[in-house]
Amino acid sequence: MNDTRRLTEGALMTGIYLLLLLLIIFMPFVGSIGLMVLPVPFVYYSYRHGWKAGALMLVAATMFTFFFASVFIVFTLLAGFGGLFLGGALYHKRSSYEALAIGSVGFIIGLVTTFLVTQLLLGVDLMEEFNNSMNQAFSTFERLFSGILEGESMEAEMADFRELIDFIPDIIPSILAIAGVLMAFVSQWITYKLINRIENKQLKFVKFKNFKLPTSVLWYYFVALILNYVTMDSDGLLYLAAINVFILTGALLVIQGFSFVFFYASMKKWSKAIPILIVVFSLLLPQILMYLVRILGIIDIGFPLRERVKEKK
Repeated sequence: MNDTRRLTEGALMTGIYLLLLLLIIFMPFVGSIGLMVLPVPFVYYSYRHGWKAGALMLVAATMFTFFFASVFIVFTLLAGFGGLFLGGALYHKRSSYEALAIGSVGFIIGLVTTFLVTQLLLGVDLMEEFNNSMNQAFSTFERLFSGILEGESMEAEMADFRELIDFIPDIIPSILAIAGVLMAFVSQWITYKLINRIENKQLKFVKFKNFKLPTSVLWYYFVALILNYVTMDSDGLLYLAAINVFILTGALLVIQGFSFVFFYASMKKWSKAIPILIVVFSLLLPQILMYLVRILGIIDIGFPLRERVKEKK
């Protein structure tokens, strides 16, 4: 009975996934929204029946996609790996942020697999396409500002923009990791809504003000910071590893800093608009405020800052 039910649900979820994929193929204007929903069938089925059942669904969906729309197999691999990892974490009743971390790993694996499949099987060099797009953007930028800026200011702007373009390929791993986290978050949020509606549960993320990173993140951040200063070879693997770890851990520390802002506002019973405005202004003025938020995140992890605030309260 359980096997029959599992197979029936697997066939249903695979059918729903293929229907969503067809909508993305034939209705491109819903593509961005569809890509966010695409992993949900994998997440829900893996949440219901575990990793093994989810893996079988991934194999079935991959075969169907390969035979009927092989070009779009990259979508199946991306949604499948991410959904499998995230759904498996929910199946084992991991906490919301633990599930998010595991799901993020799955989506990162899916993104890397997509990159490899696109290059090896479909013959499309994504890095070359990316470089061509960046060079076109540089040419467009140069044409637009050539009539506005002149002399040394023009050369300085062009040099800065070219340096940015040359730097982006070095941080592709960080971009993939951040994209994986965002995709996992959206998929998990949608799946929570679906489970709560179907099974009448109350799954949700832990309140952001209670978010707390492990102390080890600080060590990774400071080691990467030191390596960035002492590494001389800008093309070496050590430099690439250091710069990407530095960016990722720095982003996590900023999130930790924002979490403390929400925690402090809650303890002081401030209006909810105040921490939201702090986040907005930090994004608008990152050169100044984002560094302060990162320092706040470092202090929050490294010192018992929250306990002291509670004691004063």
